[in-house]
Amino acid sequence: MPKVLIISDSHGLTDEVQAIKERHADEVDIMIHCGDSELAYDAEPMHGYYKVQGNCDMDNRYPEEVSIDVGNVSIFATHGHLHNVKSTLMPLSYRADELGASIICFGHSHTAAAEKVKDKLFINPGSIRLPRGRDEKTYATLYWEEPSEATIEFYSDQGIIIPDMTVDVDLTAEE
Repeated sequence: MPKVLIISDSHGLTDEVQAIKERHADEVDIMIHCGDSELAYDAEPMHGYYKVQGNCDMDNRYPEEVSIDVGNVSIFATHGHLHNVKSTLMPLSYRADELGASIICFGHSHTAAAEKVKDKLFINPGSIRLPRGRDEKTYATLYWEEPSEATIEFYSDQGIIIPDMTVDVDLTAEE
């Protein structure tokens, strides 16, 4: 069962990013940081993450986006500021089409959410520094049984699952 850790908008936090990485290191296949870490690309807490540049990241070594194949799915990760995510998910959807991705991970809005729209799963892990819409500082994991059943779990920055945010989706059905 493939499993992915997704974090975003940590805005300068180092110990927390490191702790989350260490907490889940033995249970995930990949880790994604969706930008605005405000850390150097090669900073120790960022080692092991697929990472992208957010609007607050000044290190130009970060790519604007990454595309990752995990198991039977393709994941597209970006921060979201270049795709107008605070207004619409359409530009993200179009870019995912170009990349052949069915799962899109992004940040920027600091709002934790997971939503299946037609054949795509959009995941924003929220922020472990400055959350919006909820009190909890959040990050997420995604795991799935091939070929179709996926679960997104949101955690507080302390590693506690937030049960009312858990989302189960069928990756093969259009919704």
